[in-house]
This record gives sequence, structure tokens and C-alpha cells, in this order.
Amino acid sequence: MLAELAPRLVQKGYDVRCSCEKPAKGKYIKDYQGAKLDYFMLKPPANYTLRKAFELFYDFFFVLYYALVCDVVYVLGIYGGVALIFPRLLGKDVVVNTDGLEWERAKYNIVERSIIVLYYTISINLASKIIIDNEGLRHFIGMRHHSKVYFIPYGVAYQHPHPWVEAKLRPYISEQHKEAIEPGKYWLLVSRLEPCNNIDTIVKGFVEANPKYPLMVVGDFTSQRYKEQVNRGGSNGSSATVHFLGAIYDSATLWMLRQHCLAYIHGHSVGGTNPSLLEAMVSKNLIIAHENPFNKTVCEGSAQYFSNSSDMSNLVALTEQDPEGFVRLRQNAYERTEAYSWENIAEDCDKLFKSNRQAGARSETDTLKAKIKM
Repeated sequence: MLAELAPRLVQKGYDVRCSCEKPAKGKYIKDYQGAKLDYFMLKPPANYTLRKAFELFYDFFFVLYYALVCDVVYVLGIYGGVALIFPRLLGKDVVVNTDGLEWERAKYNIVERSIIVLYYTISINLASKIIIDNEGLRHFIGMRHHSKVYFIPYGVAYQHPHPWVEAKLRPYISEQHKEAIEPGKYWLLVSRLEPCNNIDTIVKGFVEANPKYPLMVVGDFTSQRYKEQVNRGGSNGSSATVHFLGAIYDSATLWMLRQHCLAYIHGHSVGGTNPSLLEAMVSKNLIIAHENPFNKTVCEGSAQYFSNSSDMSNLVALTEQDPEGFVRLRQNAYERTEAYSWENIAEDCDKLFKSNRQAGARSETDTLKAKIKM
């Protein structure tokens, strides 16, 4: 997010500072299009438990540090926790972007969920302003905080056309799936492969539809148990119609896949405005999305919706029977992304950061803290 937002805020006159993790290798980038990058002194550990502890310490450190040098402290996520009291005591604006409903993700155990709820509660209480990226998230914030809630969605950047180059897919195609993948003749799903993204429902329904075209699944499983569950629903992982490509980090390959697919399947159910959904919409994809308030807020009538594997099967069959019959839906989805342009997002953030300041009290270049992963 900040890779797009930070340069635009710099152009508006802000002195932007972004916290970063130490890169595993390569040179440190000290400046990103005018934004100063500050690196944590420790590298993140590989161990999952240690990693979570590291992230809490990382957030705590940078909130304290930026409380001393910035006028506005903008935290992406709710893990600033009790550290947010320091910039508040110093009279600084503390803006918290709550992200999605992290505690509802099935991958977390009861202890982890309790900790997340605790941090969420502390953060929204200590924040001077709260940003939600989807109106559906407003219902999860207590009424007494509604006066400081502002809706600013996630943004999406328009892309130039990416020509079809099948060779880009060869590193990701398994030995059992060596047949050619043709543009316009495959389905696409890009996601973390975990329960809250309904991968098992999608794969089961897709296979049961006996489709003509394959489903390309981009992403990594977050647990072996869930992988086995998904495989059981997809002919024990041997279905010729489902290709698990793993994670793809090359953006050109991802945009190529988006721009040439028959349709995009979006199963996310506990987030706000999901970036992968916006990227599919700006690619003029036919969207088949899980039916929940978050996806419906973003897409409204420009998508088709499923709630279970039977719905999924019916939509797959219907789409393949008449693939040219959904031109209007594709165009509607694309047109809706105008409201999600990064220029609009930056303008909304600028207005929010300037609000509640007395005329003339704001310095010519306010400093801003935010997290950016690079």
C-alpha cells in the first residue's frame, strides 16, 4: 500500500518516513521516491512464533521512535497497541488503519485470537482517527468511536497490457499438467490458501462442475492439514482441472494471468477491501466472489456470488456455456475501480491528516510515519 501512497504524499509536501524490516540480502534502499526508509536493527526470524514476537517488538519500537520525530503517526494494522499512548501524550495525531477481521482467521488458535482482539481494542481506543478500507468494517467498531472513523479504501493502479507468454508459466506447472494453457481458456484464483478464503469450497465446486477449462490457483497453503482437506475435495489433488502453481512473486507474470483469464474467483471472506479483488476488477475480469458484505460493498452488481460448492458449480457451468455473455459485468467491475485510484486515496489521506489542525498551525511539510514492506 505505502509503495503507492508514500510517493504521492511526498508530492503533496509531506516529509514521509516509513519503517522497514532489514532485507535478507541486497543493498538497503534509503530513499523511495522521496520517502525516507528507516530499518529495524534486527532481521526477522524464520520461526513462526518468534516472528510474531518480533513483529510486536518492531511495531512498538517504531511507534515510540516516530512519536518523537513525526507530527502524524499512521499505523497500518492494529499491533501498535499500548505504544500508541506515547504519541497521544505528546499531542501527535495517531491514525490507525484497522485492516480486516484478523481474529476471525481459522489459522489462529484461541490464544492468538484473544491477543489480536486485545490489540484491536487497545488500538481503536488510543487512535485519534481510525481508517477503515471497507464500509462493512464499521459495524465492528463500537458506536462511541464512530465519530473518529473515516472510510478510505485500498487503492489499485492501472496496468499496461501484458502480452501472453506461456514460457513464463513453465516454472510453476507440475509434471502432471503439461498441456498448453491458452489465453481466455482458464480460470484464475490468487490468494493465500487458507480456510477463510474458502479454497476448499471453490475447488470442490469447480471439480464437480466438470469444467472444460482448468483453474489456475496461485498462492501457498498456510497449513498441511488444510492442503489435504482441499485435495480431498479436488479428486485427492489429482484433478486435471486444478493447477496449484504455488506463490508467484513476479508481478508481470501475475498481471499476465489476470489479463487473459476467462474469469477470476475470489473467496476472501474476513477482509475489508482486498487488493487481489481490485486487481482483478481493473483487469476487466469476470468476477465470481464469495457472498459477504465486504465483497458486495466493493463489487455490488458487477460480480456473481457464491456461498457454497453447489453455487460454485452452477456458476462455473453457466459461465462456460456462454463466456461472451458477461461483457457488461466485466465493464462494470472495471468502471468501479475509478473510485479506488491511488490519486483519490492520497487526496483523502491528505485531507484527513490536515483535519482538526488550526489554520496556520501545520508546518509546510508535516512528517508522517507509516509502515512499508520492501
